[in-house]
Amino acid sequence: QVQLVESGGGLVQAGGSLRLSCASSGRTFSSYAMGWFRQAPGKEREFVACINWSGRRSDYGDSVKGRFTISRDNAKNTVYLQMNSLKPEDTAVYYCAAPPRPTMTWDVRAYDYWGQGTQVTVSS
Repeated sequence: QVQLVESGGGLVQAGGSLRLSCASSGRTFSSYAMGWFRQAPGKEREFVACINWSGRRSDYGDSVKGRFTISRDNAKNTVYLQMNSLKPEDTAVYYCAAPPRPTMTWDVRAYDYWGQGTQVTVSS
């Protein structure tokens, strides 16, 4: 049973930074890609970032490019999302997710395991 546990959310002022963490257990973490998604009230779940199994390749949603960075530490079974220059429109519940494949994907339908989510609130 794969478990994903996010942490690091909170309240921050616009222009500030947060780092989210997602700890994985239940399968060989280094064999699979990972992703981050977010969902604001009344909106669909949105792709934020993804990273391949080795950490050498990553991709980002257009709204976060240049501000967010995804990384992973396979020795710690953890994926991170560094969020800089935060904006009020970044306010959402952020979810860590894992697809059953080593290559990264932005497609939410490709992910079969999800964390419980962590709230990020950016005040103006």
